[in-house]
Amino acid sequence: MPVESTKQQGTQIERRTFAIISHPDAGKTTLTEKLLLFGGAIREAGAVKGKKARRHATSDWMEIEKQRGISVTSTVLQFSYRNRRINILDTPGHEDFSEDTYRTLTAADSAVMLIDAAKGVEPQTIKLFEVCRMRGIPIFTFINKLDRQGKDPLALLEEIEEVLGIRSCPMNWPIGMGQEFQGIYNRADCRFERFTERGEETEDIQVEDIDHPSLREVLGPDLHDQLKDEVMLLDIAGDPFDEELVGRGQLTPVFFGSAIANFGVETFLNQFIDLAPAPGPRQTDAGVIEPTNPSFSGFVFKIQANMNPAHRDRVAFIRICSGKFERGMNVLHVRTGKKANLAQPQQFFGQGREIIDEAYPGDIIGIFDPGLFRIGDTLTESGRFHFEKLPQFSPEHFARVYVKNTLKYKQFHKGIEQLSEEGAIQVFRQANRTEDMVLGAVGQLQFEVFQYRMKSEYGTDVELYNLPYSFARWIESSDDIEKLNYDRHSIIVVKDKDDRLVMLFPNEFSIRLVLDKNPGVVLHSTSYGM
Repeated sequence: MPVESTKQQGTQIERRTFAIISHPDAGKTTLTEKLLLFGGAIREAGAVKGKKARRHATSDWMEIEKQRGISVTSTVLQFSYRNRRINILDTPGHEDFSEDTYRTLTAADSAVMLIDAAKGVEPQTIKLFEVCRMRGIPIFTFINKLDRQGKDPLALLEEIEEVLGIRSCPMNWPIGMGQEFQGIYNRADCRFERFTERGEETEDIQVEDIDHPSLREVLGPDLHDQLKDEVMLLDIAGDPFDEELVGRGQLTPVFFGSAIANFGVETFLNQFIDLAPAPGPRQTDAGVIEPTNPSFSGFVFKIQANMNPAHRDRVAFIRICSGKFERGMNVLHVRTGKKANLAQPQQFFGQGREIIDEAYPGDIIGIFDPGLFRIGDTLTESGRFHFEKLPQFSPEHFARVYVKNTLKYKQFHKGIEQLSEEGAIQVFRQANRTEDMVLGAVGQLQFEVFQYRMKSEYGTDVELYNLPYSFARWIESSDDIEKLNYDRHSIIVVKDKDDRLVMLFPNEFSIRLVLDKNPGVVLHSTSYGM
């Protein structure tokens, strides 16, 4: 489906740019599809199914995503809703692709944290939440799958507060659960949304207060008394809504519903776009840049090769931070100090795209990349400054890579170069052995996707041989590397793409041993060279 036209949508249109984060299988892709459905961006939500599926999630555009029924790369979904321009950054839920998610979060103004009512706060949710906390990103919570049996809602709130360390404020409250699920009660306007069978329209009952007889009649005495007791407890002991605390990431508004059943999603969307922050100021090495600054600025947070396999294109995703973007404008590419012409700017709807003439702070645009851009690059209309650098995280899996067919060396090196610049994998080379490449990945599944893409996009079969390393540490030392005291049989020293020295370790004990034997050495688990 083509992207909805953004022409003549000037600065009077407010932007909401947010990411959706969750543990795998919490229902993130389903929630994304339903948000698009209510926003009028699609007519039918795609089903996330297996290899023989005829329909697939709109946000899952890569062929391997369709085959496996998982998201392996971040996508951008943009549409208009209630006089606002919505930019959804749909991130991979699988932990093996968390590095892509971490980078994408830098382009978001807020995050929607999706939690499975039956499983509560899961490991990947914790990791992504910490990234949001580190960046001060406001978080809104949607507790999903209320039409299935799950944990007690009060216990879920307690788990959010104890595990994640953030206070919560329920904006609505569930009545029953699983087969007994009756709907949700909206605390602000005393409105009861009655849960009906999937596909049926929601029935709303407006009451003056929670004691209203019609509400008791619909719910029955037992459920009505339980609702009154729980809401009273929230009113007395719970946290009230506080916009300032939400903006600082210290309080999360909580919503309940079921994405698969299309229940509670529209209520969430309507309240979220009113409560979520508009594009805000961004930190640079020259001070804060306000979105109201008339001079255009932005940064590259993602590069994607071969979005259109027929054209073998390469797109740099740019988050606009200030000013007005205009098609064909010339900007300073700060890293190289050269001018760049931003021709044929595009906005996205999964794999679909449309040429646009203008865009504003909060928007995500795509620019054709001839190999000029890197992740983290800053672009400015005037001034020379850098936005905050994006972190490069330590891989946890390593392998040597070889091309099977020596006649395919050209395609092999092109694939390695483009996929590493995209951030799909990290590439290291041993000192004095530049052709002996070591690949690093946060998760093992990244290697499988790498092999698949090398074959399908570059026509090259590659072999991977797993290496016995689990940690990469960037080295900070005043001494020459040759003088360091370490076990050269179990630890190797490599260089990353920017020629920084990195040690690969088999275990945490070997890291401690190197630090003990070399007091002047500092080892970093992340690098900000991107």
